[in-house]
Order: sequence, then structure tokens, then C-alpha cells
Amino acid sequence: MSHRTPLLTPWQPLHVSIVTETYPPEINGVALTVARWVQGLRRRGFQVDLVCVRQNADSPLAANDAPDNLHLPGFRIPGYPQLQAGWPNGRVLLAQWRQKRPDLVHIVTEGPLGYSALRAARRLSIPISTSFHTNFQQYSRHYRLGWLAAPITGYLRHFHNQGVQTLAPTQQLADELRSLGFQRIQVLARGVDTTLFTPTRRDLMLRQHWGVAPKALAVAYVGRLAAEKNLELGIAAFQAIRQVRPDARLILVGDGPLAERLRARHPGFVYCGMRQGEDLAAHYASADLFLFPSLTETFGNVVLEAMASGLPVVAFDYAAAHTHVQSGHSGLLAPFGDAETFIAAATQLIRNPDRLAAMGQAARHAALQVDGEPIYDRLAALLLRAARGANPCLSTLHAT
Repeated sequence: MSHRTPLLTPWQPLHVSIVTETYPPEINGVALTVARWVQGLRRRGFQVDLVCVRQNADSPLAANDAPDNLHLPGFRIPGYPQLQAGWPNGRVLLAQWRQKRPDLVHIVTEGPLGYSALRAARRLSIPISTSFHTNFQQYSRHYRLGWLAAPITGYLRHFHNQGVQTLAPTQQLADELRSLGFQRIQVLARGVDTTLFTPTRRDLMLRQHWGVAPKALAVAYVGRLAAEKNLELGIAAFQAIRQVRPDARLILVGDGPLAERLRARHPGFVYCGMRQGEDLAAHYASADLFLFPSLTETFGNVVLEAMASGLPVVAFDYAAAHTHVQSGHSGLLAPFGDAETFIAAATQLIRNPDRLAAMGQAARHAALQVDGEPIYDRLAALLLRAARGANPCLSTLHAT
């Protein structure tokens, strides 16, 4: 997102404690989104205390950590070593917030640490804001635990309804949550850093490293290599593409519990592992088409990053793709869950190289319209309004 200095705004200084069980150096959409929120709020003069799970101290991101951040112990999620959750730690949070009482606690994740933060804030009568980032209730069916979907939904509804608001990234998701009994939903859109993710980072040497000839087709997927990402459909779509373009290569950027299995079953794919920053941006820009078969996203930051990098997107018509991809202009969208149409869309796109290039340009143009700073302005206004609900002495701008 743009890092230009925001216009002077009459923000009243607000002390916010943000609680999250995922944060850089972890690489995932939630962690990176929250890190950008913290930066955006601090640029607006907010005092932001971050409560997060202790990370690797050797990481360069951890070395630049803010002194006000509170790192608490956590554990790796069984079967999913790339992610971790935080242990409950209400006693520490009570002591922290009694000593430095925030105006508002914003809770990002609903795990053990998040729930203990919810209880501690309620005990101290500190207003609570939450945000909905992950469709855990949908993940269960990908791990043969579909019977847990209803109780997980019930827990998430109970969790979020204890706050004065819940932030959701799209109107579509907000409507879905309301239909499930979630209350006080506010839409907070997402943006993309179009100076980082740009077609100018296309790297012919990187393509050569992938084994992709100058005029061959590089098909990219960026994200976790995990069951909930519906990767089997992405692979089926790529295999259909190979029937039309035998020179195509599938580029998988990311890591996850399926990585070893995929390498064993599909040794001809290009496995790039986790990438970030300019390196990640070069991987996007050096591809020609972006496949995103996931059906479990609350948003899908990678869709906007691919578009900003000049890639046409093939995805299902929901979340970020529904909001930002104009089907037939900047990519192709399939009805939600329609696998046959998804595969047909992928093969249709690559039959006409000129149309593929034109759609990439249209995708870049659409991403340029998504400016990050107004999003941070709205985030600041929503948090101020939430805090004001419990303390009328706090002034705010109206969230629009």
C-alpha cells in the first residue's frame, strides 16, 4: 500500500491494544494485513500496543520490533507447523492493561490468546473491537472434520458478538456473517501496495531459472500449500492448460502441510517456497497468469497482489475476486464452487496471447484504483467510534 504521508486529519490520539496470534515474521495474509494496520494507525498518531505470539528473535522483522509490543508464548498447530497459536494468558494481559490501560482492545484472532484477551478486556470494562479474517468453519471439511462446522460457527459468533463491532473485508462477507447471526458488522476494505507489486519487476533470469522459455507460459499460484486452498482443482486446471500449451509450467509460491506430497506427486512443477517483499513481487510479475482455486477465503490478498503485478486472474466469484476482478476484462470468474467452469476459464484465457496480455494490463489498472491510505483512515475512524461508544469524552470522525 502507499506509504505517502496522510493528509493532516483531526484524529484524537487513541491508545489501542491489538491482539493477534499471527504476525510477521510469519508470512500469511492475516499477519501482513495486521502489520500494515499497525503502521497505518501509527502514522496517524495512534499509540498501538501489539500483543502477539513470540517469534524467532533472529528474524530481521523481529529485530525492528517496537518496544511497546508484548510477546507471549505460543505453540505450533499440530499438522500445520507453519502456523502457531498463543496460549491463554489472561493474568499477564490483566496486569498489562491495568498498568497501561488502552482506550480500546482490538482482537484479530479467535484462538486461546484471543479468547483470554476477550475475557480480560471485559473484566476491565475496556471496549472490544474484533475483525473476521479466517473462515475456520469452512476449513473443517477439508480435514475430514465437517461435523465441526456448526460448533465452530457457533463459537465464532459467540466470540465476535461480545465486541462493539466486527470488521469484515467485503460487503459480501458482511452479509454472509449477518445471515449467520453475527452482529454489528462493519466493512473495512483491503488495499495493495502498487509500488511493490508492479509489472516492472518482471525478471527474465528468474523465468529462465524456472525453466520457462521467453515466449512460454508461466502459470502461478501464491499461497499456502494446504488442503483448504483447493489445490487439486488448480492442478487439474493447469493440466488442462498443458493440453493447449505444452510449454506451460506451474509455479507454486508458498509452503504448507501439502508441500512434500505435492513434490512427490508432481516433480515437474516449480516449487519456490515462501517468498516476501521484492522477491515475492518479482515472482508474481515474472508469471503470465494467476490461478486461485480457493473456496475458503475471507478476502484473498494474493488476488490484488497478482492484479497489481499485471496478471489476469482466474478465480471463483467471491471475496477479493468478486470485488476487484471484472470477468472478461481483467480475468475470468467461475460461479462459486463450479470446478468445470473454473477449468474452462483457465484454458480459454491462454488460447489468445494478445487477450491474455490485455487482461493483464486491465488488472494492473484496476489495482491502481485501490488506494491504501483511505482504508487506514476508515480503520482509524471505526476504532475511534468503537472507543467513543464506551467513553463519550473521546471525539471521532464519522466512519463513512
